Amino acid sequence: MKKLTYTMENYLEAIYELSQDKGSARVSDIAERMGVSKASTNSAVSTLSSKGLVKNEKYREIFLTPAGLKQAKFTAKKHQVIQQFFTSVLNVDKRVADEDACAIEHVISDHSIRAMQDYLEKLAGNKVQQ
Repeated sequence: MKKLTYTMENYLEAIYELSQDKGSARVSDIAERMGVSKASTNSAVSTLSSKGLVKNEKYREIFLTPAGLKQAKFTAKKHQVIQQFFTSVLNVDKRVADEDACAIEHVISDHSIRAMQDYLEKLAGNKVQQ
């Protein structure tokens, strides 16, 4: 996977989440979700496009490429695991856990994510058995 800045990973994740229903996202929706200007979003989309992670035509919708989809899913999965670990194991408030997961997902190792996921699975298995 191509290494991206935290900001570019956040844009990719936003495009992924916004495109869940229609398969694409619009610049205005991405900008709103990220809390940035359309100009900033266009610049980010251009960067992601140059890396082969999104396809877009000026004034049209943005689509994830297969490589972009893979990377976006991976980032979203890390976010989900961290958030679930914080809420289920540490009893952190969901909003705080979401904010923290957004920051941590960019720097945490794959090994640590797998460990969290394994722990959550064991925890779920223990709850079912009781």
